[in-house]
Amino acid sequence: MWKYYAVLSAVFAALTAILAKKGVSGIDSNLATAIRTTVILVIVWGIVLVSGAVSKVREISGYCVTFLILSGIATGLSWLFYFKALQGGPASMVAPIDKLSVAITIVLGIVILGEQPSWKVILGGSLIAAGSLVMVLPDKF
Repeated sequence: MWKYYAVLSAVFAALTAILAKKGVSGIDSNLATAIRTTVILVIVWGIVLVSGAVSKVREISGYCVTFLILSGIATGLSWLFYFKALQGGPASMVAPIDKLSVAITIVLGIVILGEQPSWKVILGGSLIAAGSLVMVLPDKF
């Protein structure tokens, strides 16, 4: 089931890039990020309330809360930089370069989490990294 969610994530990430590029034109990228974050906040808390998951908030350990806060900080910084990049560059280049995060995640998963990637994961991550790097190279050397 997780693969379906991952594909949906990719589809909505693509829509995010296109819609954000349209929305960020003519306004401060930080303000655009704040508006987007507010919408996300309302939607996600609505889902948590409707699903009844809010009752489990007291069960969350301090360890989990610490890492969720750190993850939130990383997400916020990622979004701020992403919107700033979209404001200055074409979505067709910003989004693929942003996806270099896939290769970085594979490396961090190995180093920090001790994951053992298959040859397919290593090859796929390498191809994503190569594609991202090709996109940032100047047209003329």
